[in-house]
Amino acid sequence: MSTHNRNKRSRRSARIVSIAACLVAILSYVYSTYLTGHSQAEASQPAAPAAATVAAGQQHTATAATADVRYELPQVTDSRSQQIIEHLAYTVSYNHDWHLPNWVAYELTHHEVGGDNSRSDKFLPDPLVDGDPVVSKDYSRSGYDRGHMAPAGDMKWSDQAMRESFYMTNMCPQNHNNNAGDWKDLEELVRDLAVAYGNVYVCCGPIVTDASHTIGDVRKIVVPQSFYKVLLRKKTDSSWTAIGFVMNNAPANRPLMTYMLPVDEVEQMTHIDFFCQLPDSVQASVEADYTVADWTVKQ
Repeated sequence: MSTHNRNKRSRRSARIVSIAACLVAILSYVYSTYLTGHSQAEASQPAAPAAATVAAGQQHTATAATADVRYELPQVTDSRSQQIIEHLAYTVSYNHDWHLPNWVAYELTHHEVGGDNSRSDKFLPDPLVDGDPVVSKDYSRSGYDRGHMAPAGDMKWSDQAMRESFYMTNMCPQNHNNNAGDWKDLEELVRDLAVAYGNVYVCCGPIVTDASHTIGDVRKIVVPQSFYKVLLRKKTDSSWTAIGFVMNNAPANRPLMTYMLPVDEVEQMTHIDFFCQLPDSVQASVEADYTVADWTVKQ
């Protein structure tokens, strides 16, 4: 082969090597840029949620932690004493003057109704109360039950929820016949509604019109004249419906529909603004009247 041809081939090989080196450098730069950009994009995104490990019996905790609106929480509209206390399954507004809850509010879901935890039956002072808490023996020999506002039957989905439902901030002096009769029937209706419709927002408590009747030698616990419960749920067409119930703190055996009232009327009796997280127009509409069929569980 001539010297000329050998030099020509050598120059061609050198160009090929040079081009290949350039290509490698370009590809390396592109790849490096991609990795950097991809890492920055991942860093700028919110962290992916952890894998769902919440058991069905803990559904309330997950819902409460992520819910944007707590529809069940009301507002007291007068100047009475209140301390807001959050527990796992319910929130209570505690009145230090009456030693009673002003209201107890919670959302009950169909998951929670299916719990199988045993009833506690151990009444306890609430560790979150400011000052001197009510204890179980304050009710001893009073002639009244330690009447649950948020019932133990709604708390079977969690040991903690069950235990906290027996805190004395969740109790009122309640006539036994009322507690074990019509009030219990209303509690069972709420559970049936939660199963039928997925969830129900609940707020309940005592109505005090005369604070002179008390029990307890140390802490004077006011005996309520009656009790209320108001319910809210969203229907399948995404509209809202609400209803109120008021029962005297006395023996009775009547159909639940005889206790039904518009929520507006319960607000007038209690001086509490219920479902105030709803838009004003929706709140006004659902609280002005009720439809019995919305609160009847079809068999």
